[in-house]
Amino acid sequence: MSDHATDPATEAFVAHRNLLFTVAYEVLGSAADAEDVLQETWLRWVEVDLAQVRDQRAYLVRITTRQSLNRLRTMKRRREAYVGPWLPEPLLTTPDVAEDVELAESLSMAMMLVLERLSPTERAVFVLREVFEVSYDDIAEAVGKSPAAVRQIAHRARRHVDARRPRRVVSPSETRAVLESFQRALETGDPQGLLDILAPEVVLVSDGGGVKRAALRPVIGAEKVVRFYLGTSGKTGGTITCDPTVVNGNPALLVRLDGEFDGIMAIHVEDARITGLYYVRNPEKLNRVASETSLTLR
Repeated sequence: MSDHATDPATEAFVAHRNLLFTVAYEVLGSAADAEDVLQETWLRWVEVDLAQVRDQRAYLVRITTRQSLNRLRTMKRRREAYVGPWLPEPLLTTPDVAEDVELAESLSMAMMLVLERLSPTERAVFVLREVFEVSYDDIAEAVGKSPAAVRQIAHRARRHVDARRPRRVVSPSETRAVLESFQRALETGDPQGLLDILAPEVVLVSDGGGVKRAALRPVIGAEKVVRFYLGTSGKTGGTITCDPTVVNGNPALLVRLDGEFDGIMAIHVEDARITGLYYVRNPEKLNRVASETSLTLR
């Protein structure tokens, strides 16, 4: 595209590319699929008569949403055959993402798992309205519904999300402090240290995709989670080390086993204890943690 920098269609697409990727990723939870959606969006965008386009940003978001919806319906069927729990593909994000509280919350593993409970149309409507503040009329154009229907879908989706979303947003500094305690206990194999930082009802979701060892169902309860972690390290005979990082705009850990990159650990914190652990080990989902991804609401 750089060879056609003066082409208006290319200039518009490049100007809004980070926004379009963010929309697609929020709807899909997969960076690889979001990139495919952007390619499909580009192919349709270059066929558009720009003279007839009143708002290029809105038009591009509309195309991206339609393509994301098509892909999400296909992904839903694909995920039914997925081995074990499915987690979003983690992204190493730029510092500005963490500074945007609204964006960071919407990208958190905990929130994206809540969005998984919505139907494809509900998810698209919720993301466009609540995260990107798109008008009901523009959302209606994107999802092929009337504005009145979109309002009803948005209300229903918001009710479902509010019933399951975290009770309050925890500051990055509080999350980092909890994460540091968890890291120390994990690296030293300290069961009491882990129990002290885990909430009694903590839930561990591990995603190995059938490629790497992971629990086939969520592990619920602090003692069971501790046994799972210490049992895993015991069976492998490996040494666990962690490096703090920022994934999806939130503090996380890059986990190594005997010095080899093993996965990404994200957490959810409430009342200074971990209530959610999200461990992505599937190698196919770890391609976007080596370099930063720029995401934006605008």
